[in-house]
Amino acid sequence: MKKFLVLEDEPLIAMDLTFAFEDAGHEAVTAVNNAEARAIIEDGGVVGAILDVSLGGGETCRETADRLLRSSIPFVLHTGDLNRVGEHLREIDAPVLAKPRPAEDVVAALIELVG
Repeated sequence: MKKFLVLEDEPLIAMDLTFAFEDAGHEAVTAVNNAEARAIIEDGGVVGAILDVSLGGGETCRETADRLLRSSIPFVLHTGDLNRVGEHLREIDAPVLAKPRPAEDVVAALIELVG
């Protein structure tokens, strides 16, 4: 069983992704902001992550993305507003999965990326 990070500020989406990881036989740990995500990464064991680009209150996933890149932990960006957050996406080298998308598809894409 692998441990994955889900950075998502929408509770229902986070829950769907968590259940999809569990259905695939893995553990998911959720965070709603960069501070929580950083603590989870520093706790260790995370092998991949799904990052919501816009976290509310003007916060983006950039801080967490940079931390994951420094640690060579693969991740995907999951966003419902490709136009508004486009400038953030261009700066982050990661696959982009548009919302809405079935949680199972998002999880499968990350599991495949992790290998």
